[in-house]
Amino acid sequence: MKTLIVVLGPTGIGKSDISLQLAQHYHSEIISADSRQIFRELCIGTAVPPPEELNLVPHHFIQTRSILDYYNVSEYETEALMLISRLFETRNPLILTGGSMLYVDTLCKGIDDIPNVSPEIRKEVIDWYEKNGLEALQQRLLAIDPEYYAIADLNNPKRMLHAVEIHQMTGKPFTSFRKKTVRERPFRILKIGLNQDRKILYERINERVDRMIESGLLEEAKTVYPHRALNSMNTVGYKELFAYLDGTCTLEEAIDLIKRNTRKYARKQLTWFRGDPEITWFEPDQVQEIISFTEQKMREDETVF
Repeated sequence: MKTLIVVLGPTGIGKSDISLQLAQHYHSEIISADSRQIFRELCIGTAVPPPEELNLVPHHFIQTRSILDYYNVSEYETEALMLISRLFETRNPLILTGGSMLYVDTLCKGIDDIPNVSPEIRKEVIDWYEKNGLEALQQRLLAIDPEYYAIADLNNPKRMLHAVEIHQMTGKPFTSFRKKTVRERPFRILKIGLNQDRKILYERINERVDRMIESGLLEEAKTVYPHRALNSMNTVGYKELFAYLDGTCTLEEAIDLIKRNTRKYARKQLTWFRGDPEITWFEPDQVQEIISFTEQKMREDETVF
């Protein structure tokens, strides 16, 4: 039985390092499940692995699209499954890594069949939002779907609006359509979660943001600033610097916001992943323990298949 080892966890935890070591150990390849690293214009702010790491092990879905391209999780599912099928012809196991919760879940479990929203309902909800604003939208989402509110990006009105539209259309919470039967995959999935003491994680995140700034994140943000209205640019690290470039905050305030919003995103990731009982958790310095665990699980499973 072919095995897909999934390395997941909050941003800044060290998923790339663990994945690289696993891929080298198994002479394998790495498939990214990061919804922003796929864009070639975004490098520093999305923590794309440096060229020397990309050259050590083949990586997939890294900087293969433009921010100007339309791309969604359904396309990712289709393309990633085709790639996995092809790579399994010569590689086993394969390594999947990334912190985009929906990308990971979709590849492992399948995408949900979300009802279509009528143009009338969409206009009604958008008109309401334009009249009442972001805070009212957040409170409405909390009232109708507290489960989704707990994991949603509360600064992303597009996704919150969609959840409200679905509720308005069906009378059911958006999350109720995300609990269907898991689709079977023609390969074994072994999930490795990374976590550590919250204080240490936050320190890692803050230090990483400082390194990004030193490496030229502001200059990178300036190059994509003309496209700041795109949904692909609603990304932590860029939207805060856009505010600085707009003149609505200082650079120091923007950097502090990047750190704060990154920590908030890490909490949301952990909330999402902790709901998955299939994940076995490790700390990021337990590389040998992770390798031993994956080897043992694959040996055990071979006696079953």
